[in-house]
Amino acid sequence: MRRAMVLGMLLAVGALAAVRAQQPPADAPKVIEVEKVKDNLYMLKGGGGNTAVLVGATGVTVVDAKNPGWGQPILDKIKDITPKPVTLLINTHTHGDHVSGNVEFPATVDIVVQENTKANMEKMPIFKESGGKGMAKRTFKDKMTIGKGAEQLDLYYFGRGHTNGDAWIVFPALRLVHAGDIFSGKNLPLLDYNNGGSGVEIGDSLAKAHAAIKNVDTIITGHGTVMTMDDLRQYAGFNKDFLAWVEAEMKAGKGVDDAAAEYKLPEKYTGYTTSPNQVKSNVGVIYEELKKR
Repeated sequence: MRRAMVLGMLLAVGALAAVRAQQPPADAPKVIEVEKVKDNLYMLKGGGGNTAVLVGATGVTVVDAKNPGWGQPILDKIKDITPKPVTLLINTHTHGDHVSGNVEFPATVDIVVQENTKANMEKMPIFKESGGKGMAKRTFKDKMTIGKGAEQLDLYYFGRGHTNGDAWIVFPALRLVHAGDIFSGKNLPLLDYNNGGSGVEIGDSLAKAHAAIKNVDTIITGHGTVMTMDDLRQYAGFNKDFLAWVEAEMKAGKGVDDAAAEYKLPEKYTGYTTSPNQVKSNVGVIYEELKKR
């Protein structure tokens, strides 16, 4: 019991440290860089996770709202793009660098998340302190379609990975999907075990997304550059290969520290990045999951 409690604390600290590492200093200028990805779809970079902005006929859809204090800068930057009001905000998952800006959005904005993400958000201090402002108004379980025609959005959940509520937001007319942090870039993913993340299931969840999402050629990642569906296929394989390696290390009787120290990035994943701390954290998460099987 004591060992499990210590591991839980370490995983929580590791996840929190990773999220905080993505946060700029509070007193730094809040600079948002705009990248036009499609004719009416923009990616806002800086201040947390990548934000998508879709300009529709009468309103604006936003995906992810960055760190605390970045909601208003997002709204200000959108005004530079279009005078149309923000009507819909979707969060890909529960982390502070993707949802904290919610509290600065007008109360009229519809907010949608996967049902597990809402439960996770309800535990976050920022929403308790705001009296519930910025909290999701609608949820979905496996799939939800919003709008139609050029403004149709298809929201999917394919299973646990980065958290237990990772939503994929597909813009069919634009052949584009926002993946959030279940595909944050070509890196070893952060597995937030305390919010349902899974190193055992993430590879399968990614593979399901690749198989199910059709007619898409552009992926907005959680923090990296724009990727392709072939990049997603490879990333699913990367996570499955990492799981297989961890399973072999565990079967050989290696402890978490010894196993993590031995990890070498396979040559076929040139261009991927890992860090010793993330390797150790992910090995620890997977070990705990495998022990419960």
